[in-house]
Amino acid sequence: MASATQLVAAFNACFFSSFNVRLIGGADEPLYLPAKPNGSATVFFRLDYPSSALHEVSHWCIAGDERRLLEDYGYWYESDSRDLQTQQAFEQVEVKPQAVECILHWAAGLPFRVSVDNLSMADYDAAHFERAVMYQVGHYVDSGLPERAKIFSTYLLAQRHPDLLFNEFLKRQYENYCR
Repeated sequence: MASATQLVAAFNACFFSSFNVRLIGGADEPLYLPAKPNGSATVFFRLDYPSSALHEVSHWCIAGDERRLLEDYGYWYESDSRDLQTQQAFEQVEVKPQAVECILHWAAGLPFRVSVDNLSMADYDAAHFERAVMYQVGHYVDSGLPERAKIFSTYLLAQRHPDLLFNEFLKRQYENYCR
């Protein structure tokens, strides 16, 4: 299982020289800051939580060139007191990042669970959201991951199991999850 320190080292090894971006833990709240003149872009994650690191990395992996020029990729964020309609809108934009996050967790040897990120809905049934995320994971298994997500997940898996082929590993993980 990868630690937050190992994830930071892996991310920086994969992307610092080619994308001028760093992953940094210890933040009170996650945040993406685009590069400034003579500086690098930064993906901050909460404290030393590996799952927070992988969630923030998943957003970076799917953000396009224009989005990576904007603080927090230009996304809206509403705290964990969303009503049902706002929660559903949140989940729609979170399906792809959480599908990438799931794959990154598997590659790092960490357990994954979807996050509705809303403590005010204690009895909320997220089964439909989990199905949507897993459907997207299946799409990535069949059609391929976004390029940066593939680079990072392949690197993470190679750190743990250099003898495994990533695509075979991913298919097996998905099949096992769906059983």
